[in-house]
Amino acid sequence: MASVTTRPRAVAAGLEQRATRIVFFITGAGMAAWAPLVPFAKARVGLHEGGLGLLLLCLGAGSIVTMPLAGALAARMGCRVVVAGAALLLCLALPLLASVSSVPLLVAALFVFGAGLGAIDVAMNIQAIIVERASGRSMMSGFHGLFSLGAIVGAGGIVALLAGGASPLGATLVVVAGIIVALAVAAPHLLAYGGESEGPIFAWPRGIVLVIGILCFVGFLAEGAVLDWSAVFLTSAHGMATSYAGLGYAAFALTMTIGRLTGDRIVQLVGGSNVIMFGGLCAASGFAITTLPLSWQVALLGYALAGVGCANVVPVLFTGVGRQTVMAENVAVPAIMALGYAGILVGPAAIGFVAHAASLSAAFLILALLLLGVAASGRRLRL
Repeated sequence: MASVTTRPRAVAAGLEQRATRIVFFITGAGMAAWAPLVPFAKARVGLHEGGLGLLLLCLGAGSIVTMPLAGALAARMGCRVVVAGAALLLCLALPLLASVSSVPLLVAALFVFGAGLGAIDVAMNIQAIIVERASGRSMMSGFHGLFSLGAIVGAGGIVALLAGGASPLGATLVVVAGIIVALAVAAPHLLAYGGESEGPIFAWPRGIVLVIGILCFVGFLAEGAVLDWSAVFLTSAHGMATSYAGLGYAAFALTMTIGRLTGDRIVQLVGGSNVIMFGGLCAASGFAITTLPLSWQVALLGYALAGVGCANVVPVLFTGVGRQTVMAENVAVPAIMALGYAGILVGPAAIGFVAHAASLSAAFLILALLLLGVAASGRRLRL
């Protein structure tokens, strides 16, 4: 009798895990589809690096505004509702990002895009924490690996379609159609709950949650720097053709994916603290290599090395969120994501200002120094 009752639970758990992987995949694809579009948007509205960096504040602002609300809604209405609504926002914003030619419309599109990313990031990570905890084994790196795999498909697919002659809008619509189909498959098996339904909508992180949030700030800043600036850097500093400039993020996402898909086993072998320490060192080295005045092939190698280093830092930190008892996850995750997305909010604009005042190379070197700080913190954390 026990085996009969256990089997349906095991099947349901498997479907929930598959749905979680699908959501991470489509979020990565939707986010990364923006990377190859950045040079086109920059050219359409006629902005320099500093102006583009300021404009990109809208993406982070939209994310930070919706994250606390997403955590509260997930607790009260379930992860399923929040994920589905946020994914539809991404599908609405992407075609606008590929076509609008005025600054006000681009501001609005970036805000909506950021709002969708912020909400779906919070809800899917709450779902991932609950599903991983229920499974009794390490799964977070694998979930984030599907996010990175989606990023490869999103960025690489857009690059391939553009190289084949498709317009930015046409290429983006292909990605949107794929997201909608995948969401329809996953939605029935997403969690109809999302943690405790009581508590504040937002609380400032404290204790270990605050430390995790600060490290996420740097980790998200590194990923955001590659997403928003790698294509511009490859075209301006290394002379790569605009249609192929998305390969910088694709190289970063490829090695990050490989690292995350093997990350659960790596964490079990060497421990989370060592993963953070060696990951920070590797990522810092990668960003430093991109600044060398050599060929674009060497720059791609640097982005790939940075991807290896960044791969498992954030997943290890989110596993730590699920284990800590200082704050409930439906409050802790939005708080940490707010700090993380502050890296996306402040980072791209700061990189743009540094690039305008000095160079993009100088901005990437500053980022390398911050990642060395992440590596140093790994010796003090017990994750």
